[in-house]
Amino acid sequence: MLTQLAQAIREGRLSALELVQESIGRIERLNPALNAVTEVWAEEALARGEKVDERGAEGPLAGLPLLVKDNTDVAGKVTSYASRTMLDRPPAERSEVTVERMEAAGAIPIGRTNLPEFAFQGYTDSKQFGPARNPWGLAWSPGGSSGGSAAALAAGLAPIATAGDGGGSIRTPAAFCGLAGLKPTNGLVGRRPIPSWMDYSTQGPLAAGIEDVKLLLHVMRGPTDGDPTAAPSWQYGGGIPRRVLAALRTRNVGSLPEDVEEPFRAALAAIEGELGLPVEEISTTSLFPSLDLTETQTRDDWLTTVAAEELIWLGRGWVKEHLDEFSDDFRAAMEYGLTLTLDDYLEVRQHRFAYASDLDRLLGDDTILVTPTNGYAGWLPNGMLPDGDRPAEAEGYNTGEFNMSGHPALSVPAGMSANGIPFGLQIVGPRYRDDVVLEFGAMWEEARPWPVTAPGYEPYVP
Repeated sequence: MLTQLAQAIREGRLSALELVQESIGRIERLNPALNAVTEVWAEEALARGEKVDERGAEGPLAGLPLLVKDNTDVAGKVTSYASRTMLDRPPAERSEVTVERMEAAGAIPIGRTNLPEFAFQGYTDSKQFGPARNPWGLAWSPGGSSGGSAAALAAGLAPIATAGDGGGSIRTPAAFCGLAGLKPTNGLVGRRPIPSWMDYSTQGPLAAGIEDVKLLLHVMRGPTDGDPTAAPSWQYGGGIPRRVLAALRTRNVGSLPEDVEEPFRAALAAIEGELGLPVEEISTTSLFPSLDLTETQTRDDWLTTVAAEELIWLGRGWVKEHLDEFSDDFRAAMEYGLTLTLDDYLEVRQHRFAYASDLDRLLGDDTILVTPTNGYAGWLPNGMLPDGDRPAEAEGYNTGEFNMSGHPALSVPAGMSANGIPFGLQIVGPRYRDDVVLEFGAMWEEARPWPVTAPGYEPYVP
């Protein structure tokens, strides 16, 4: 879709100004119910659209409106991280590197999307902006932390929206909003400025279909000065996996709920019956045999790492001064971070090598692993499970382990859950074999195509 839209603008069959006007109009009409977009830069975006039409559009994203998640810098704009504590920050002097690359490819930033405070939760709600809602069902969360971006895309508010993933923040919203979302191999997309979660976080593509994901990855990828983990080069080789492994969960937190296991089993049957690839189911303990999963489940390697790094990024003293201003969940994470020692942090940092080496051995260079993206069929906009008694915690996610290991992971729509929310199938591949993951995703999309937008919303094809 993005390629066709941009080509139509380059050829003068569509107007960049009219596309910007279309996005702004859709946001005005539809966003009040969704709360996916938190800020619109109408005057500047309209002026840029007019200039594009006057001088002629160029680039693979020529003239396409772009929404930017509010933890991602845009030059001249304040990045608030959905936190009241950040509202008096100065505007960013320079755009984050993937925003810069998308603008260079022709995209026009038009506004901000919603997220949880400091992108710390798998749902999108904060004291600053309030909850975002899923266009597939307004009683449900679009996930997080890129939930505003996902809801905006699924409702057709704009053709492009940025997303980042430090523990599932692209894949979870992709799953719940019926989109394709890739956490690239860590290092494939250079990073600037330095993210608070130094090794786990990466920008990545979130879109309606695999071809759009490929295009956005092409625009985003590449090293950047000052990122010592960025890969110097990468080629898209294509190819399909030789083996397909399947696991119900990525950690020992009990069986899957029936409303998650049922669509997952149906997806496995389709992989064998429609794609012609045999599936070998493996146990959770086969994924990371070097680790004591019971111990790591209790301590939670991911949370220990990101809580400590977020605390240091913000400043220990500053966090103590502002604890009472934070949302409840982010405050709890920072209170936990304040209890951690250097020994605690370095111990779990060392575990990262075990996550990576175990998966490297399991996947080789031509095997993929499929899992449910999430361990629940959905949760409410405030992060609580449908019964309202408790939040979705460790058992709700199959994602963070692949941020720790660095492997590419793609979520694609794979049917519907009983609650009417899309079910996401996660596809994990060997490191730097994002091409294999995406080719499998393309095979899946061809066999099992999914809608471009949620029911009742128009695809972004003005």
